[in-house]
Amino acid sequence: MTSARVTGVSRAADHRFSKSAEDAITLVAGLGVEGDAHFGETVQHLSRVRRDPTQPNLRQVHLIHSELFDEVTADVEPGQLGENVTTSGLAILDLPRGTRLRLGPEAVVELTGLRNPCVQIDRFRPGLLKEVVGVDAAGEVVRKAGVMAVVLAGGVVKPGDAIEVTLPDGPFEALAPV
Repeated sequence: MTSARVTGVSRAADHRFSKSAEDAITLVAGLGVEGDAHFGETVQHLSRVRRDPTQPNLRQVHLIHSELFDEVTADVEPGQLGENVTTSGLAILDLPRGTRLRLGPEAVVELTGLRNPCVQIDRFRPGLLKEVVGVDAAGEVVRKAGVMAVVLAGGVVKPGDAIEVTLPDGPFEALAPV
């Protein structure tokens, strides 16, 4: 896992699907990505705010593995699927809940769950939703559109930064949609 790297960082101040690529982003402990629409201690995702605005924000940072871009037929660049951090060399979907990722020299995030992809992905590129959500041989839904995390330690994150993985104590709990 020593080859794991940040390949892109993105943010958007308003609630829109794609985020703008940046030279660097700043993660703030307990809040998320500074300057991003999902920044906050409580839930910021608009549909979740309508249901219960007091819920804790378990979706402060969205991470996607760049290898997904090679699996889909659409031309996709970092940030275009709404992620804040694009990674490479790390099977993020296989990590258990509670895994901690050190992004660069200071920032640490903890994985809370899987992103639950929605119809906005098809609005971005028709047919893409079927490529990032499927069903495996056992009939289980497979979500490939990234993971969500909370910020434990703040810091600046930029493309090229190393990613260090710390697994939680077992038994491991698989990531589920949040």
